[in-house]
Amino acid sequence: MADTSFSAFAAQRPTPREIWGWVARGEVALALGVVGIVVLLILPVPAFLLDLFLALSITSAVLILMTALLIKRPLEFTAFPTVLLVATLFRLGLNIASTRLILGHGHEGVHGAGHIIEAFGKLMMGGSFVIGVIVFAILVVVNFTVITKGSGRIAEVAARFTLDSMPGKQMAIDADLSAGLIDETEAKKRRKELEQESTFFGAMDGASKFVRGDAVAGLIIVAINVIGGILIGVIQHKIPIGQAFATYTIMTIGDGLVSQIPALVISLAAGFLVSKSGVEGSADKALVTQLAMNPISLGMVSACAGVIGFVPGMPMIPFAAISVASGVLAWRRSQKVPEAPNVEILPNSAEDQEEPISQTLAIDEIKIELGYGLLGLINDLEGRRLTDQIKALRRTLAADFGFIMPSVRILDNMRLASQGYCIRIKEMEAGTGEVRLGHLMAMDPRGGQVELPGEHVREPAFGLPATWVDESLREEATFRGYTIVDPATVLTTHLTEILKENMPDLLSYAEVQKLLKELPPEQKKLADELIPSAVTMTTVQRVLQALLRERVSVRDLPAILEGVGEAAPHTHSVTNLVEQVRTRLARQLCFAYRGDDGALPIITLTPEWEMAFSEALVGAGEEKQLALAPSRLQDFIRGVRDSFERAALSGESPVLLTSPAIRPYVRSIIERFRGQTPVMSQNEIHPRARLKTVGTI
Repeated sequence: MADTSFSAFAAQRPTPREIWGWVARGEVALALGVVGIVVLLILPVPAFLLDLFLALSITSAVLILMTALLIKRPLEFTAFPTVLLVATLFRLGLNIASTRLILGHGHEGVHGAGHIIEAFGKLMMGGSFVIGVIVFAILVVVNFTVITKGSGRIAEVAARFTLDSMPGKQMAIDADLSAGLIDETEAKKRRKELEQESTFFGAMDGASKFVRGDAVAGLIIVAINVIGGILIGVIQHKIPIGQAFATYTIMTIGDGLVSQIPALVISLAAGFLVSKSGVEGSADKALVTQLAMNPISLGMVSACAGVIGFVPGMPMIPFAAISVASGVLAWRRSQKVPEAPNVEILPNSAEDQEEPISQTLAIDEIKIELGYGLLGLINDLEGRRLTDQIKALRRTLAADFGFIMPSVRILDNMRLASQGYCIRIKEMEAGTGEVRLGHLMAMDPRGGQVELPGEHVREPAFGLPATWVDESLREEATFRGYTIVDPATVLTTHLTEILKENMPDLLSYAEVQKLLKELPPEQKKLADELIPSAVTMTTVQRVLQALLRERVSVRDLPAILEGVGEAAPHTHSVTNLVEQVRTRLARQLCFAYRGDDGALPIITLTPEWEMAFSEALVGAGEEKQLALAPSRLQDFIRGVRDSFERAALSGESPVLLTSPAIRPYVRSIIERFRGQTPVMSQNEIHPRARLKTVGTI
């Protein structure tokens, strides 16, 4: 039985190739490297292996510095805090290993701790112990008090400001997503970059403490090596004190240099990395672009260098060289004239050909007139331009309602207020308002007045209380839970509501033709059979306009045409055609008006009101009209307002459910005082829809 178990184990034993494959994997190699650092802290290391590790420490520091210099953004080197930690622990392990060799083999000579330490020690000493000690001390002070402390402070401030600005940046991403400027994939990408940025600068703030601790540890290790080495050499190995001082000082200074030079290089890399925030491109391109592109600055440098060169006692050659070089560079920069934009010259210019009089008869479907103070909204390169938001708005409305809105014309109007605007639909004024550039509109989601200093106004789209506050109050307004909107978004939101109200008028005969022409080939046959044999194009237009008037999407145009085709042989009334189409769109309607819990909230009419409306219908056939007494009409309006207000207080947005016969007439009353309230009939309830009654009229 034992032989069988041993044979099974031998059969499962990994081969050398499999073991090498495991080691070659990144996570296994990193784990072995960290374990090796721990081994350096415990076990002795021979001199030749220490030389190999010290060479690896120096070259890896240079690699880290070059990577930090050549990256374009700090987030491209997010592994830097981990690299900094590993490199610091590696140097500390080498310090302990070298200390063990210096104290244990220093009596054999300056080569006892390896050739690299010996070479660095002799190079720094230069024949004088005092000079070597002073230069080493200066090097440590520069690394500790200047580079390390400065980069640590930059990382601390960057981490603090990054964390403070996160809510505002997240709101900006959500605003771009809701405005349609970006899709969900881009929003996720930006949120991930924002999270990486905050995590990176927070980690850099903590990792900088390791560098400072490493510098302090280097000073302590140098003192221990010098004092301990002299005592061991003189007392234990009976070496003359002068020889012991020379030997152990050379090895200690060499060891300190081999440790401090990589530490200095990595500290420089950390400084370059955290100070690169907000600078695009690699360090060399950023410096050249921002320092050596202004001819006036270069000319002043040339003049100053020339004047200093003529000061008595100053060396002429270096200042003259600098003066000539900067002067030549300034002259070359000044000779670069910006290229003129390419202008296309038309064969017939406006001067040669008079504009036809018929052009004056053209009507702009949608037009925005801006005061002269709002022209910056069009050319705003730092924020979101108004034109980009309008383009995204047209795309969003096309997806939501099924047809592409006409192009929006933007022009200035000197008769408007400086920061006022006017929205026109078919040349008629549809809405006006004012925005404040350089400010933000703050609104309380609960509908109250914003308690911040600023200009108290009414939001132009919905008439809610709002306040224009300075941009410096963004963080405070966000902290208080207010909704923050920039001027371009305020105007775009107002435009959105106006377009939704005027969609029936914007759906022209030509637009209907375009919608039918763009149908897929397999569905275009239905339209060809239906128009004009069963209904006219004008009838289809009126059906689509009636649906849009109730803000029902006409994107499912094949289903609408099928509904028209079913009802057309039996009726010519547009009202009856619309009711038949709405029955066809039952799934879409129930889905559009469902609540957060997936159920359709409804408010129903009592049998008394159902009977009252049915009895108030006068006329025969398709000529019926509603003749309800004014007093009863006022009672109905009051009941609708009370029921929907109670539902709104409980967080519900219900629809009014009626019988099919009276739905068009109930809707004709409600649209006069609650235009956005949907009215559905019982035939429009999809069989799979879950209903939730929230009130009764």
